[in-house]
Amino acid sequence: MPYATARDSTRLYYEEAGTGSPILFLHEFAADYASWEPQMRYFARGHRCIAYSARGYTPSDVPAGDAFSYEHFRDDAVAVLDHLGIARAHLVGLSMGAYSALQVGLNSPQRVLSLTLAGVGSGSEPARVDAFRESAQKNARDFETLGSPEVAKTYGRSPNRIPFKIKDPRGFEEFMAALARHDAQGSAHTQRGFQGGRPSLYSLEDRLQNLALPVLVIVGDEDDACLQPSLLLKEKIPASGLAVFPKTGHILNLEEPALFNQTLERFLILTEAGRWPPRDPASRR
Repeated sequence: MPYATARDSTRLYYEEAGTGSPILFLHEFAADYASWEPQMRYFARGHRCIAYSARGYTPSDVPAGDAFSYEHFRDDAVAVLDHLGIARAHLVGLSMGAYSALQVGLNSPQRVLSLTLAGVGSGSEPARVDAFRESAQKNARDFETLGSPEVAKTYGRSPNRIPFKIKDPRGFEEFMAALARHDAQGSAHTQRGFQGGRPSLYSLEDRLQNLALPVLVIVGDEDDACLQPSLLLKEKIPASGLAVFPKTGHILNLEEPALFNQTLERFLILTEAGRWPPRDPASRR
């Protein structure tokens, strides 16, 4: 099995397909590398596509609990690029993966061709931060005491995931079955360290304004916790565009794979042609 090695020797399982300009896919908390299969199949026709499982998600390693900060996840993405000899890549992330992709863009912009940030920002609004962090602690305890199959029954059926169930019951059941197979301890560590400890997007406003990369922000209009944070990113990041998917929840790439692929493909084409410039500051209100 192919593995990249992180700075702390954690092994990260990855899969790749295709040739061309590279795309690195970063998954959400409730998923793993396999959740990007609709994108791997589509974009491998013209790109070198890589998807990997984050630390704590088998078949990647599950290290000790103090190795799950957002910095660990950020640096793991760069470690995968290093292992594969990739100098720069398009980073495409969903939710937790989008936050990690953004952190790579902020801290190692020389490694990034573009950023696609989908379903990002849950719990970031100042009024929601404390409740989100408390929820992360509770989720961690539930994973440890109840196990992944039991937690999946409630976590996987949160309101922002129901649109997926309504549109695609078969796909939703596959998603739920995959969530139930997650390593419980790895999920608990991720909830405590990453989800419960990451800085709010609103604390990054000054850095966002100085981010000089092409950025695509995607959000579903029924993903309530991510709507305002997505607008924040659009407002603050100079070369950003915002796509809002109607009647769509959190799991954008699986719930609306064709629309997601079409939107991402257009962005990549324009980016590689140099036609995704920063917005003229004079046009802002």
